[in-house]
Amino acid sequence: MRPMKITDVQAIILRLPVRRAIADGTQDDLLIRVETDEGIIGYGEVDTSPEVGKAVIDAQMSHGTCYGLRELLLGQDPFDFEQIWESMYRKTLYYGRHGAVLHAMSGVDMALWDILGKATGKPVHKLLGGSFCEDVRAYASMLMPAAFHEVQDTVRRYVEEGFTAIKLGYGPLGKDVKRDVALAAAAKEAAGKDVEVMIDIGHGYTLKMALQAAREFEQLGIYWMEEPLPPDNFEDYRRLCDSTSLRIAAGEQDVGRWVFRRLIWYCRLDVIQPDISRAGGLTEAKRIAYMAHEANRPCVPHAFRTGILVAACLHLIAAIPNSLFLEYSVTESPLRRELLTKPFSVVKGRVAIPTNPGLGIEINPETVRKYGVGSEI
Repeated sequence: MRPMKITDVQAIILRLPVRRAIADGTQDDLLIRVETDEGIIGYGEVDTSPEVGKAVIDAQMSHGTCYGLRELLLGQDPFDFEQIWESMYRKTLYYGRHGAVLHAMSGVDMALWDILGKATGKPVHKLLGGSFCEDVRAYASMLMPAAFHEVQDTVRRYVEEGFTAIKLGYGPLGKDVKRDVALAAAAKEAAGKDVEVMIDIGHGYTLKMALQAAREFEQLGIYWMEEPLPPDNFEDYRRLCDSTSLRIAAGEQDVGRWVFRRLIWYCRLDVIQPDISRAGGLTEAKRIAYMAHEANRPCVPHAFRTGILVAACLHLIAAIPNSLFLEYSVTESPLRRELLTKPFSVVKGRVAIPTNPGLGIEINPETVRKYGVGSEI
């Protein structure tokens, strides 16, 4: 039987006309589209600077050591996803290994899994090897408002919508521990005792600030404190995790199993948060998740992007035994709401695992045309 072949790889930049300098990954996107000679098309997305990620896809070979990913993929059989992953990693060593190259690889890998599912008629989680759940508890993920009444109004709104867990992050957080604790207390009061509240500091603390906040958050009953320290601050993460019983979560900034091995075994993080659109795609994220499982730690993928990443997270969560939540961005971005023809919905605080072939999603071409930068689907 003749193997399927990849015939094209496109990196399509999507961008809202108005953007703000805030940590909201739903304001732009790098959509990856992989075509095959059998007419099957796979989609992925990349959480990075879109122009930088697109350059990694489109680059021409340079002096035999630097390849663009499109050049490497053309003519390859998408079922050889492990070999393709290794080839992408090895043939970008000169300018890659971390950062934007792994980000771009993530979107390609996601699209390959979408193709495999469509070609076999199976949802991706079945091909990843598991059906540990049929749905997953979602937490509403949002930026932290600056005003206390806004915090409480926002939290109450999402509790009324059925969420049983809420995460607030960035915004005013990370500058003043006392104010951060007061904002967290307001959120927890509004949420009530049966709803979990997580606080994402956005790597704004020093170690001393993180230690102080951890004591206060633990008393409030905060479920976890996320990214209190800069991502390369391994020594301080270790000292923080060893000093508190409050869960410490991190990992969204990191790529590749090598860094996550250090986060799990050296830093001793409590909650591991790889972003599938950054860390190396579904292939690498499953390796990271099982590394966390070996250490008896939960893996909760980071997902503050569009419905494509949400779909990938749902399939990973269904295929691993150690996930607790789905991160569900509640921002009102048109890209988040409109990129899929049928966005994922939350029912009684939970989101169903897709059962259609591949990632189980359909891209809305009108949204791509509307927000595409020099490209169309």
